[in-house]
Amino acid sequence: MELSAHAGPGVEKAAEQTVESACYLADLVGPNSWSTAAAEDVLDAIDTLTETLGGAGEELARSLAAMAAATAEARRLLGITVDDQAPWRDSAASVPAARGLERRLPKRRGLGPGFRGIRTDR
Repeated sequence: MELSAHAGPGVEKAAEQTVESACYLADLVGPNSWSTAAAEDVLDAIDTLTETLGGAGEELARSLAAMAAATAEARRLLGITVDDQAPWRDSAASVPAARGLERRLPKRRGLGPGFRGIRTDR
């Protein structure tokens, strides 16, 4: 399998921002700094990224299927219940969607109790 030399519009920048965010998170956390919500968000991100990259081809999707099983096992170990409304989590060994199939994003949550909106200067 061979990828294109040029990514689609905005893909490289978004991928770069993703890895920078992951590195920032890695710098922040220690063994006792995780909450259930934070762990769930990270596992959702892993699932979403795995499914997205798996869209590049069926063989790649099959090789990434182990990630779905790993995140399902991590949820089980952490006591995080899988949302019944998340159809992309049908089984622990589900294969990420192939190119052209509908993408299912994780359920979005609010910004938290301290969020007061975004200020704009007009």
